[in-house]
Amino acid sequence: MNAPTRRVAVPTGRMAVRAGVSAALTGHRAALAPQDATRFWLSRRGGNDLFLLYCFDDTGYPDRVVRDAVIARSAGIADLRLRIREHRFAYPSWEPCEVEPSQVVVHDLDEPLWTNVENSLARLLGTGVPAERYAWRLHLFREIRDAPAGSGPAAATPGTGDTPALVAVLQISHALADGRRAAAIARELLTGLGEPATDRAGRTTPDTAVPTPGAQRVAGQSDLAEMRRGAALFERRVHGRESCAPGTSRLGRAAVEATALFSFPWRLGCTVRRGLAAARAERELNRLTEAGEIPPPAPGFAPTRLNQPPAPEERAVRMLVGADLRAPGHTVTVVALTAISLALSRYLAARGDRRDHLGAQVSMALPVDRKTVRRNNYRDLGIDLGVAEPDLRLRADRIAATLAERRRRATHPLQQARDRVNDVVPAPVLRRDVAGYPLDLVPETLSGHTVVSSVHRGPADLSVLGGRVRFTAGFPALGSVMHLTHGLHGLGNTLTLSVHSDPQVMPDVDEYVELLEAAVREVVECLAAVE
Repeated sequence: MNAPTRRVAVPTGRMAVRAGVSAALTGHRAALAPQDATRFWLSRRGGNDLFLLYCFDDTGYPDRVVRDAVIARSAGIADLRLRIREHRFAYPSWEPCEVEPSQVVVHDLDEPLWTNVENSLARLLGTGVPAERYAWRLHLFREIRDAPAGSGPAAATPGTGDTPALVAVLQISHALADGRRAAAIARELLTGLGEPATDRAGRTTPDTAVPTPGAQRVAGQSDLAEMRRGAALFERRVHGRESCAPGTSRLGRAAVEATALFSFPWRLGCTVRRGLAAARAERELNRLTEAGEIPPPAPGFAPTRLNQPPAPEERAVRMLVGADLRAPGHTVTVVALTAISLALSRYLAARGDRRDHLGAQVSMALPVDRKTVRRNNYRDLGIDLGVAEPDLRLRADRIAATLAERRRRATHPLQQARDRVNDVVPAPVLRRDVAGYPLDLVPETLSGHTVVSSVHRGPADLSVLGGRVRFTAGFPALGSVMHLTHGLHGLGNTLTLSVHSDPQVMPDVDEYVELLEAAVREVVECLAAVE
């Protein structure tokens, strides 16, 4: 039974003031954590969005049906109805907004081929979502004829299946999510998309109207036209009278700014006090390290030809779908790192850049607790790839041991002292530091020559309008000193090892991918061999 309609009184006078302050305090509680705000501010200096690729069987529904299904589903997902409100003195805050049709982009390719998907994706990786308008966008590529892991009689060989593919790429602001949270958001969006949903009481509710498959597809509108229309709508909402978010009045924003100004001395004092505590924690870490009670910090690595500025202007992506990275006694992450160590050392040596020490920066998810308010909850670990060890078994064992040591040190309680400092730094101070940090400065030592991001994205039970999911992939961002990154992503039992590179620094990415593919086979065979 529908709830009775109630009249809502419009607050006036003192009621309006109280309502404005209440909204401001609500907005203040929804402020971005400093770690998330840092990624938002960094996005203005270079692309750092997350890109999550999912490949499905394409069941042939029109583009408009897929669009409607995405919009209908995303309207019920809280994380996909947020945008960022910037403030002058306070940290940016999250505010609700409606989903715009321009957030679902259907790309028209010259030919529906997998190589064209990779080329189009490479261009997208250099873009960023306008997080002050919306924090995500979904890119769709339809009826791809030769996508990997196809179904049908010829599916035993990747790319030869007779069922065309629908490739969905979720682009999401790094301020909104890290890799683990982004995968959870994607799962909420793509689980049975376009199929009837079931509420908590077990009742079936329609997700969207689905016509008969095989109907004539509606051609996707051009990306430029979509973005222009969306930009016009954004201008009307932000600079006009229309607003999709409560609590964004001038009074509310003024209260947030006033609160930030009043709290500035307190935050500054807390920063100093916690900074001193962090220095004491650092001294204690050093004492424990010298006593052998905790592992030492990661060593630095001298830059290679792959770690020189400037920031990339172009990008290239390749994917090894269905990569066999399973070996007894080792995780797929360790196997992948061992294979990357082999391929990377061979690639550099062939170009006169022989190294006895190569490293990888590996992201490690931190435990989630009730006190964790930040959306980016991970640490980067510097891992020695052990390229000086010729025996691949010993090398894999050393990489595994190093990974365990880095995790142990990174999760030591004393490491939290640094996070506590960041939690209270005044917003203007942190914004200034982020804006002025020299991103194109190459340090004497690096935490790694490449980035490896490893995330398993759950069971392979996702679907779009009845089309089964085939695989998933991801592409860690490049930077001015990081021109080669790797993604290792699993869905069900299917693993994809991705390569994201800068063509100006690595013009022969296909040669590197061949080295990597051969290295995977060599490492797995070696680790699986029976003595």
